[in-house]
Amino acid sequence: MKIAIAGKGGVGKTTVSGTLARALAREHHAVLAVDADLNPMLGVSLGVGAEQTELVVSARQAVAAGEAAHAPTLDEVVERFGADAPDGVRLVVATRLDVIDAGCMCCGVNPIKLVRELEHGERTVVCDLEAGLGTLDQLRAGDVDVVLVVTNPAAKALEVARRAVELASGLAEVIVLANRVRDESDIALIRDVLGDRELVVIAEDPVIAQADRDGLAPIDLDCDAPGVAAIVRLAERLAGAAVVAESA
Repeated sequence: MKIAIAGKGGVGKTTVSGTLARALAREHHAVLAVDADLNPMLGVSLGVGAEQTELVVSARQAVAAGEAAHAPTLDEVVERFGADAPDGVRLVVATRLDVIDAGCMCCGVNPIKLVRELEHGERTVVCDLEAGLGTLDQLRAGDVDVVLVVTNPAAKALEVARRAVELASGLAEVIVLANRVRDESDIALIRDVLGDRELVVIAEDPVIAQADRDGLAPIDLDCDAPGVAAIVRLAERLAGAAVVAESA
């Protein structure tokens, strides 16, 4: 199963991605978390920490500087330019290098190529897309199985979410995550823009806010906190759907 997470910058997309990846791993999935954002911070939300996240990015930059050997296959990219996160999640960053050898996988890798060509097989791929619509607009039907569109009750975020839903509807199953919801008026505002489609509501949660401040994974602070628990329930639902699909 491949899951792509999209939305405007600042809506909590990376927090959702990291928490979802950890929760799926706890559901006994082998999870590969792909950070395809231009500002790669997924490692922090996974619980790898800012320092280790920077080392993952630096390993890619070392190739560009001629200080490290290339990784000619996708599996080698994941192995050499990745890092282990808690619960057995593997993190890889899809930061593109200035092309040194267009035929080399580690030089030519980019978010689209990585999402398209990764064979999920027995593992689940969770891809935190770059903020906005650029990467989503380039995906084709079949590239991913599920697109999670994250938004919050703010006009700009909702407009990006509306367009993201339109783009993704012909590609895969689409689920809207209404993040940082405080009350029914927030839900009503989101429905005014996105219609009556099903929403996964993630309540405004001080645990998630504290994790963001402290550079920690929310699931490590309190997996039963309301906002975290909503993402965990979604992971359980997706894990169950994957099992049904495999047995069909």
